[in-house]
Amino acid sequence: MSRLLVLGLVLLAPSLLFANDRPNIILIMVDDMGFSDIGPYGSEIPTPSLDALAKDGVCFSQFYNTGRCCPTRASLLTGLYSHQAGIGWMTSDQGAPGYRGQLSDDCVTIAEVLRHVGYFTAMTGKWHVGFEHGTVPWKRGFDRSLNLPAGGIHFSNQTGSKGGSKLYLNGQEVSRDDPQFDPPWYGTDMWTRQGVKFIDEAIEQDKPFFLYIAHTAPHFPCMAPEETIAQFRGKYMQGWDKLREERYARQLESGLIDKAWQLEPRPEPIPGWDSLSQEQKVRYDDMMAIYAAMIVEIDKSVGHLVAALKKRGELDNTLILFLSDNGGNAESGVNGRYEGDSPGDPHSNVFIGRCWAHLNNTPFRLYKHYNHEGGIATPLIAHWPKGIPARLEESSQWIDTPTHVIDVMSTCVDLAGAKYPEKIGDRAITPMPGQSLKPLLTAQGSFPQRALFWEHEGNAAIRIGNDKLVRQGLGRGWELYDLSKDRTEQVNLAESNPQKVEQLRKQWRDWATSSDVMPKPEKKGKKKGKK
Repeated sequence: MSRLLVLGLVLLAPSLLFANDRPNIILIMVDDMGFSDIGPYGSEIPTPSLDALAKDGVCFSQFYNTGRCCPTRASLLTGLYSHQAGIGWMTSDQGAPGYRGQLSDDCVTIAEVLRHVGYFTAMTGKWHVGFEHGTVPWKRGFDRSLNLPAGGIHFSNQTGSKGGSKLYLNGQEVSRDDPQFDPPWYGTDMWTRQGVKFIDEAIEQDKPFFLYIAHTAPHFPCMAPEETIAQFRGKYMQGWDKLREERYARQLESGLIDKAWQLEPRPEPIPGWDSLSQEQKVRYDDMMAIYAAMIVEIDKSVGHLVAALKKRGELDNTLILFLSDNGGNAESGVNGRYEGDSPGDPHSNVFIGRCWAHLNNTPFRLYKHYNHEGGIATPLIAHWPKGIPARLEESSQWIDTPTHVIDVMSTCVDLAGAKYPEKIGDRAITPMPGQSLKPLLTAQGSFPQRALFWEHEGNAAIRIGNDKLVRQGLGRGWELYDLSKDRTEQVNLAESNPQKVEQLRKQWRDWATSSDVMPKPEKKGKKKGKK
């Protein structure tokens, strides 16, 4: 008996199949976008479509990812911590249970659960949870899929390091130039257009739908249509110092952040903007113009999706969740990369680097990879006209309860009236640690406080209430912060609170031991550091 058939028998509840009030669910995940890169979270980049979703929905001010692309996708899809799902690092198989590089047999995806209570399930874009090992969308619950094995492709005619990536439609390899995709295409647009086609199939079959749109933007190599880039050239000549202060001011004004939280100072390796030569400023300005253009293209695609839902009469009862997989990306360092005859085109190689990542993550410390707030804090916009009550006052736009990508599975199961399986055949399924966001979205019911945990590449953290213990790298000391007063992590309280440090460290270690963080694969020639 197949895995999916057994799962169906476990989950199927006939009475639910006739429920017509269950919401459609759309997850939109963008790749490598910082906390402050869209309008509702303080950006100067115009994002009218996302602004409208935020205005008519709610925004989460303390929602978390895992700090890296593959682990976040694993957690989002399964409702487990990434090591529990088999992807504690990336997609290389490192031989330990939490580091097999693909979704494990002990987990289920949202698509697998919802499919068997009558949902039409589809995904487009970046997969990156073990495709090379045979873990593919069409074997993990998706009725329809148009996907890349990983990411990095933005244009149909793209060359360079990512240019050889293949494209799959419903399990079959297809040419990126296939006429059905109307080439030449830009990925952010194409993933959404194909998603709407899948929605039409669901409507034809009279089914509620679950759609996962996994954008490849704004991940490097940064590239966008030239006409969009041109709108931003020169607008970043103000530099990261001034723009960061402006974003911080907008965040304060909107109530996103507390005025007690100090803006993290510019780290020493990042030069002051005024110290740069004119040539350097022009180079950096163009890099950020390309990145801003990618954000604008994402926003346009959201607008197209909303318009399509409205036209089909599906918008009111569709929950849309928009988030990023990790914080802004500082890879390639202070200089970034700016390569090609026409940087930003399909044949170039642009990384915005650490200087602009510092702006992306305003007001927080550090970046993608790390478990400080700059690495794990993500925007989350929720829009669901039928389910989210109208705001009585502007301040209610922000939900400040600490929440995490592990909560998305629980939310989908709850809203779909599904049952999360305990077993598939003779295999026990790992219980989901997340909690449904429904009480926060609907303002009905309670959302109990719980501990949240992180680990990636030796970086680690635990948050309970406003206490956060965090470590930058294996073998480094633990830092302690009171996030109610200092969410930007400027005042380390570890030395004056050794008892609390030890208490939280022990709780983190107990979680790590029970959640397949350990045993941790040992790098060749290196000894494991103390946990």
